Amino acid sequence: MFDIGFFELIIIAVVGLLVIGPERLPETLRTIVLGFGRFKRSMRETRMQIEQQLGTDDIRRQLHNEEVMKKLEDTRRELNMSITEDTFANPDDQPSIHQNHTQDNSDSTKPRPVSSETPSSSNTQTSKSES
Repeated sequence: MFDIGFFELIIIAVVGLLVIGPERLPETLRTIVLGFGRFKRSMRETRMQIEQQLGTDDIRRQLHNEEVMKKLEDTRRELNMSITEDTFANPDDQPSIHQNHTQDNSDSTKPRPVSSETPSSSNTQTSKSES
């Protein structure tokens, strides 16, 4: 807030000591600091009252919600565009859901041949016939 360095503070303290005097300087500094604190507090309270009367909390909340909704809508559009571009870029590479479903059903309805031989007996017969 104030651009006062250490050297400037020393000069202010020396001038204050010369003008006010060493016995009244601590009391004067305490009064100035308390007055500044009261001023800050009253300004903060005034600002809070004005904000309450204007409803700035509701306005801030509404602006934040609108910003979030806009970001969501932008993300939704980007996702839809990305999905659409991927679908139209390689339509042959992507089977449709209906095609996958019918292929699964056709495999499950076909009877599978059942062999009466166990895998170990078929290996035994094959090795006998080779000899």
